[in-house]
Amino acid sequence: MLVLTRKLMEKLYIGDNICVTVVRVDGGQVRLGIEAPREVSVVRAELLSSRAPHLLPPAPLGAESTLPVEPYPVRTFPPSEPRGTGIRRRGPSR
Repeated sequence: MLVLTRKLMEKLYIGDNICVTVVRVDGGQVRLGIEAPREVSVVRAELLSSRAPHLLPPAPLGAESTLPVEPYPVRTFPPSEPRGTGIRRRGPSR
């Protein structure tokens, strides 16, 4: 595991097309902004274990696998279907 220290609004690049930005630090929480292509799935870890076990990292060598044979179907969105409202901003509109 790579552990990095980032300050507010500093970025971290993963490969050529994924950017993670520290958007807010508040007490014990950190808010991250993730820019990735639509075909890259970004899912919280707690959702992976119950909904899509095939997306979990591989087990160490020698460990028995308990994953199902058929993968969990991943929903794809057609270009015409909205995927969200974008970035939420607080304060007056610009």
